[in-house]
Amino acid sequence: MTIKLAIASDHAGFALKEYLKKNFVAVPVEWLDLGTDGAASVDYPDFGKKLADAVANGDAPLGVAICGSGIGISIACNRNPKIRAALCTDSTMARLTRLHNDANVVCMGERLTGTEVALDILKTFLETKFEGGRHQGRVDKLGDC
Repeated sequence: MTIKLAIASDHAGFALKEYLKKNFVAVPVEWLDLGTDGAASVDYPDFGKKLADAVANGDAPLGVAICGSGIGISIACNRNPKIRAALCTDSTMARLTRLHNDANVVCMGERLTGTEVALDILKTFLETKFEGGRHQGRVDKLGDC
C-alpha cells in the first residue's frame, strides 16, 4: 500500500529532502513536495506553514519537515493546532513520538542528521502506530494548550 507524504524544507534542508525522496524505499511513498526547489535562501516558516496546512487539511496524513537544525521548521509546523510535529534525531525518538504523542509530522535537521540515520528515522516513523490508551488523554490535552 502506498502512503502519501507531504514533504517540505527550506534551503538548508533541500539536499536531505531530495535525498529522502530518491532513496527512501522501505515502503512505497507518493510524495507531495511543497518546496523549496533549490538551495537559494528562503524562510523556513513559509515552508513549515505549507506543510502544516497540507497535513491539517488532509492533503496527506503525515509530513516530513526539514531545515538546517530541524528546530525552526518544527516550531513553524507546530503553530497549526492540528499538527504535532516532533524533531527527531534518531529512530528511538521517531518511535516514541508516534507511540506516545501521535505525531503527524517528523522534523529533521540536515546539518545534524546523516542520510542513513534520516532514512531510518523516516522508516521508524511510518512503521510505528499510536499506542492510544493512557496516551490519548494527554494528546487530547494538547488541543487545549
